[in-house]
Amino acid sequence: MRPARDVAVVAFAQTDHRRRTDELSEVEMLMPVLHEVLDRTGLKTSDIGFTCSGSSDYLAGRAFSFTMALDGVGAWPPIAESHVEMDGAWALYEAWVKILTGEADTALVYSYGKSSPGEVRDVLTRQLDPYYLAPLWPDSVALAALQAQALIDAGDTDEPALAAIAARSRDSATANPHAQVRGSRPQGDYLVRPLRTGDCPPVGDGAAAVILAAGDTVRGLCERPAWIRGMDHRIEAHGLGVRDLTDSPSARLAAERAGAFERPVDTAELHAPFSSQEVVLRKALRLDDSVRVNPSGGALAANPVMAAGLIRIGEAAAAIHRGESDRALAHATSGPCLQQNLVAVLEGEPS
Repeated sequence: MRPARDVAVVAFAQTDHRRRTDELSEVEMLMPVLHEVLDRTGLKTSDIGFTCSGSSDYLAGRAFSFTMALDGVGAWPPIAESHVEMDGAWALYEAWVKILTGEADTALVYSYGKSSPGEVRDVLTRQLDPYYLAPLWPDSVALAALQAQALIDAGDTDEPALAAIAARSRDSATANPHAQVRGSRPQGDYLVRPLRTGDCPPVGDGAAAVILAAGDTVRGLCERPAWIRGMDHRIEAHGLGVRDLTDSPSARLAAERAGAFERPVDTAELHAPFSSQEVVLRKALRLDDSVRVNPSGGALAANPVMAAGLIRIGEAAAAIHRGESDRALAHATSGPCLQQNLVAVLEGEPS
């Protein structure tokens, strides 16, 4: 299903992800990223046809917090703007659709999250079914541990294999100056068995931004654009008890609809906040050992909530920009145990 219009990621920027940014507001954290991504293309705010953001009021602790972040974009000239209460990957999807319809030729997509002020494990319980699960307050790590144990019981993995995934990811992050955790380290104590500290993502703050452009507009903005060949997102049943936690049919269907299985990819940026979730995604997305998985380090190296999925798309695009990849798959997730999944397929032009 080839899109009716050619759209590409032409620029990507992100913060240095940190455990705490008490000295910065969301706007102050975001502004340098917005300036950087515009500077990379030479565009001005007035040149952007559509602006879309992703964040969470629950994380910020106040209603309509995203309106304050618009101070970082600038109120003049007037802009066409939208917001999703989701990871920025879904904001990028909205912007992509907007460009496909012909209503814009360029789009600025950004997302941000500060997890440090509160207990993010408690905040994420608000994603759960409000009648049966949320009143029990099972946190994100406990639910991921249920998924990990199901994989071990099914024979799909074991604890040493999970430790190897964590070590590989953080070793890869050594070359990523933006990563919060770089270099392999001991797995640490159990948080919730069978998951140890090393199997879980760091808690931290960060932001990211991407610029999309269409058709001939792309040529003057990026030397080697990352063309979006397909993108789709799907969702699992809300009730965890009716799902097979060892598989991800929604990720598989999203990949199929995005065209990921038409030809092999050489790079995959997977939004797998827990080491066990990479096992599920590799199987669902049919990724063998020939594919470089998370060369940036992935979410195990930096996981700013509401921005980590957009960063996966941005990192995949940046690898194409640098000539390190020709065909890449980017994945984003939201919700407990890979409940919602988005897959994008990006391609570069022949050198």
